[in-house]
Amino acid sequence: AMAEPGPELPRATYRLQFHKDFGFEDARRIVPYLAALGISHLYASPLTTARPGSTHGYDVIDFNRLNPELGDDAAFEALIAELRAHDIGLVLDFVPNHMGVGSDNPWWLDVLEWGPHSPYATFFDIDWEASARGVRGKITLPVLGDQYGKVLEAGELKLQFDGADGVFRVVYYDEHFPIAVRRYAQLLHATANLLDREGAALFELADKFAALGAEKANLEQWAVRRQEAFALKAALAEVAIDPGVRDALEAAVAAHNGTPGLPETFQPLHALLEDQAYRLAYWRVASSEINYRRFFDINELAGLRMERGEVFEATHRLLLRLIAEGKVQGVRLDHIDGMY
Repeated sequence: AMAEPGPELPRATYRLQFHKDFGFEDARRIVPYLAALGISHLYASPLTTARPGSTHGYDVIDFNRLNPELGDDAAFEALIAELRAHDIGLVLDFVPNHMGVGSDNPWWLDVLEWGPHSPYATFFDIDWEASARGVRGKITLPVLGDQYGKVLEAGELKLQFDGADGVFRVVYYDEHFPIAVRRYAQLLHATANLLDREGAALFELADKFAALGAEKANLEQWAVRRQEAFALKAALAEVAIDPGVRDALEAAVAAHNGTPGLPETFQPLHALLEDQAYRLAYWRVASSEINYRRFFDINELAGLRMERGEVFEATHRLLLRLIAEGKVQGVRLDHIDGMY
């Protein structure tokens, strides 16, 4: 029979900071020592998936998956079993107030790709009407090391095609930004024009992508469009396996990427970026032009609208399951000041 979970009320807690160099297995090994100290509850730093390499775990990118850098599910279960054997409870540090945002957060990338039509647009606290420099319906991303024009003309922003996923994106050092699917048609037409008979499939795909760009649509229609976009990207990845098509795609992408020293050659890329749901900006403008709520003034930690039932459910699924399974005896809830 399984030992009952630890004592209900914490008598003495011991905090452990988990990260890639200290995981579930490392913690399991010191449980007997904690028991000898008289510890009633292990108090763990956040255990959900954070940005890769995170040393603190507060920059969560997936609330519903244990951080793979800390070990697999079996290693977590072994830790729980060891705690139970020593009558020690588990208190989890949990921070639903914000998420780490960047190229590794699927919800955030979806918002950048689909703008206000993303189902996750209402998860983050974004003011789409804030008209920094007259720009509405866009999220300002203060990620650039210099003014946008200088970064653009230095060739530091590059359009790329990812053949494995059939997607176009703009890359800036380690960060990447998705291109809205409505602009795929233009990029595929440019590619198809470079090909003979293989171009027919691309023209056909281009027309289907173009159909996703019609502005007037209700919520349900947008959901259908997103599903169609997934299917079309998969079809594009399939077509791109052909080396001739791949070369033509690379050539069309290269034609969008300008030549440093020749400012006018950056016009196509600039026009493409102007038509996205985000505006890339110099990091120094954050204080005056940012239009999403952050954790204090940290641009990489975006506030979540925890007052919305669907957001609460989407972020607490794993936590509530662990509590129901008797694996977590307490929650240390952080930053309630940042919630509604």
